Amino acid sequence: MAFSKSYPKTIEGFNYPKWEEVYLDEEEELLTEKQARNDNIALMKECIDDAKKIVQDKQLKDFQSDVIHIAIALFEKRSSHAIYYKENKTKEKFHKS
Repeated sequence: MAFSKSYPKTIEGFNYPKWEEVYLDEEEELLTEKQARNDNIALMKECIDDAKKIVQDKQLKDFQSDVIHIAIALFEKRSSHAIYYKENKTKEKFHKS
């Protein structure tokens, strides 16, 4: 099923915007999912490095599971999900039309 998102399009002379549905084709959707996956992997690696620094800076015991728990908490706060990328792609298409 193709990903879609609606955007309001202002039409002169009307009080309310017309909602326009923008769809991603299969290739666009797969590319955005791949981009999100690659970005999230890089982001998780950064979060693990940051978590290690936090453990060292605060002179905490260096248990691997604690580092991973901190990294996951950071990742959840920072990460962008695939839906975000798809919405951005539809937004680009909407503004081009």
